[in-house]
Amino acid sequence: MSQTPQRPAVRDDMKLLTRLRDWRSGFGTAVHTDTLDDDIVEMPDPRAIDLVLRVGELLLASGEGTEAVSEAMLSLSVAFELPRSEVSVTFTAITLSTHPGGDHPPITGERVVRRRTLDYFRVTELHSLVQDAALGLIELEGAISRLRQIKRAHPPYPNWLVVTGFGLIASSASLIVGGQFIVAAMAFIATVLGDRVSALLAKRGVAEFYQMTAAAGTASVIGVGLLWASNELGLGLYAGAIITGNIMALLPGRALVASLQDGISGSYVSSSARLLEVFFTLGAIMSGVGAVAYTAIQLGVDMALDNLPTVGASVDAAVLIGAAGIAMTFAVSLAVPPRILPMIGGMGVLIWLIYSGTRYALDVPAIVGTVTGAVVIGMAGHWLSRRTQRPVLPFVIPAIAPLLPGSILYRGLLEITLGDVVSGLLSLSEAVAVGLALGAGVNLGGELVRAFQRGGLAGAGRRHRPAARRTRGGF
Repeated sequence: MSQTPQRPAVRDDMKLLTRLRDWRSGFGTAVHTDTLDDDIVEMPDPRAIDLVLRVGELLLASGEGTEAVSEAMLSLSVAFELPRSEVSVTFTAITLSTHPGGDHPPITGERVVRRRTLDYFRVTELHSLVQDAALGLIELEGAISRLRQIKRAHPPYPNWLVVTGFGLIASSASLIVGGQFIVAAMAFIATVLGDRVSALLAKRGVAEFYQMTAAAGTASVIGVGLLWASNELGLGLYAGAIITGNIMALLPGRALVASLQDGISGSYVSSSARLLEVFFTLGAIMSGVGAVAYTAIQLGVDMALDNLPTVGASVDAAVLIGAAGIAMTFAVSLAVPPRILPMIGGMGVLIWLIYSGTRYALDVPAIVGTVTGAVVIGMAGHWLSRRTQRPVLPFVIPAIAPLLPGSILYRGLLEITLGDVVSGLLSLSEAVAVGLALGAGVNLGGELVRAFQRGGLAGAGRRHRPAARRTRGGF
C-alpha cells in the first residue's frame, strides 16, 4: 500500500481547513489510485461502512442535496480508509460499495429514506462531523458516538415556535404584497389553523397531498370570510393577502432549488423526482385554494381581480420588515441554527432591494429582477458558507422566500375560476417561471463562486472540483 503523506504543520488557524484538505486529498489519491493492484487486501471496518451509510441517510432525510450527500460520504470513506469506495445517492436510496481487493468480493450496503423532515440544524451538525472526521480530528469511535448524539439531539426551537413560524411567514408575506396589519394578523391565524388541520390529518395517516390541500383550503376559507365581511361593511381590507401569505408559507422553495441543483450537477433521476414533488405540492395548493375560490364565487362573494394583492417594487419600511420577517421565519420553520438568523434576515432584505432596484432602475420584467436577486443571494450564501464553515442551504433557501410567486399563483387560480382560462394559464406559467428563475439564479450564483475555489468537502479525495462533463465538442 502507498505511503500515507505526512500531515503538515499548521501555523495559522484560519488556514487549517485548506492545509488539511490538501493533506487529505493526497491521502485520498493514495487510496484510490491503487485500485488496479488486486493483490492488496484491505478489509474494511464494518462500523465505518455503517457510519457512512447512516450519515448519508440522515443528511438526505434532513434536506441536503444529492451532490453534497455524495461528497460527505466520500469524505468519510477516505477518512476511515474504506478501500476503493463508490457512492450512489438517489432521491430515496443510498448505496455504498467498497472492494477489499484480492479474492474478496465487494461489500455493498444500502439504506432507504422513507421519511423526510427538513432540519437544517441537523444538516449543519452532520457537516461539522464530516469535516472533523475528514480532517483527522475525530476517530471512528468518536464519530459513531457523535452521530448518536446528533440523532438524539433536540431541535433548536420548540414545536410551538415552529408552528408560530409558519404563521409569521404568512404575516410577513401579506405585508410584502400590501396587506394591512389587521390582514397580517388574520393571515397568521389562518395559516396556523391550516397547519394544525394538516397535522391532524397526518396523525390519521392521510397522504401528504391531501394534508397540503386541507391546509391551503382552511386558510382560504378564512381569507374569503374576511373578504366578504370587508365588502359588506365597506372596510376596504386587502383580504386576498391572507390567501397569498398562506400560499407562500406552503410553497416548496427547498425542493425547487434542490431539483435544479441536482439536474445541473448531473443527478437527473433525483432532479426529476424532486421536480415532480414540487408539482405535486403545487397541485395540492391549487386544489385547496381553487375549490374554496370556486365555492365563494358561486355563493356570490365579490372576488374582483382589480383588488388582488400584487408584489410591487416598494421599499417602504413595512415591506422591508416583511422581507426580513419572511426570511427569518422561514428559517425557523427549517430549524436553521439560531445564531445565523440575523444574517438570513439581512439577506432577505438584500434580495428584495436588488429585485426592487433592478425593476425600478432598468424597468425590466419581474422575472429579470428575480434572477438578479437570486444570483446575488447564491453568491452571498456560498461566501458566508465558506466563512462560517457551514453548509450553504441554510443561508440561501430562507433568503429567497420573499420572492416566491405566491401572489402570481393566486391570481392565476382566481382567473381560471372566474372563467378567464387563457389569462389564468399564463399567470400560472409565469408563477412556475419565477420559481424556476429563483432556483436557477441561486445555483448560478453558487457556480460562479465554486468555479474559483477548491471544490468539495475536505477529504473527499480531490484537490480541486472535478471538471464538468462535455457531451459535444473536443477537450
